[in-house]
Amino acid sequence: MIQPTVTVYQIGSEREPVAVIENFAPDPGAIRDDAATRVFGTGDNHYPGVKSPAPTCYLERQWAVLGPVFSEVFGIMGKVGVLDVSYALVTTEPATLGLEQRLPHVDALAPGRLALIHYLVPGGCDGTAFYRHRKTGFETVDHARSAAYYKSLNDDLRTQGPPPLAYLAENTPLFERIHRFDGQYNRALVYRSRVLHSGSIAADRKLSADPLTGRLTITGFFAAD
Repeated sequence: MIQPTVTVYQIGSEREPVAVIENFAPDPGAIRDDAATRVFGTGDNHYPGVKSPAPTCYLERQWAVLGPVFSEVFGIMGKVGVLDVSYALVTTEPATLGLEQRLPHVDALAPGRLALIHYLVPGGCDGTAFYRHRKTGFETVDHARSAAYYKSLNDDLRTQGPPPLAYLAENTPLFERIHRFDGQYNRALVYRSRVLHSGSIAADRKLSADPLTGRLTITGFFAAD
């Protein structure tokens, strides 16, 4: 059995850590087979697609890998609570994307929040990109920065207009891409939820709601004491 390997990248000028875990799950094929049996519904929090709860056994099997990453990379020594772990498929066509889905976002402002994305497409898929807001220079947004950031972003949108009906891929007038990770099969990323990021979806990508043909991932959100 191929063992997981962890590489830590310090991205952007704020040097935020992103842990990249290769060979994350011992049997990703079995996870895909399970996803194919699930019923998917509309995603929450502006997710551009559909989601379905992942089985509890998923985290039970992966905790031996995640625990050391949480402590050694992110300095989490207390209890880590699980907020959500779900199968996810990007299915929203570019022409119907909402404004929030065409901008980088943060998953949470609160301290101690962490996010996971596990790519489950054989041969690889579109990955995840991280961004800097040009006007403020922010690469992360927490409670202390949120008022200034959202005021500046709203000013940008008012003066420059909304972004085009498309997924983010490269630099934009409002945001600079500071790093991108490919969605390699059975790779997982772990990062702080306050980091500005977006799925990096190709303009010509065919989007499918079938877990066996679409951009299948597992997304996880965690809260640490």
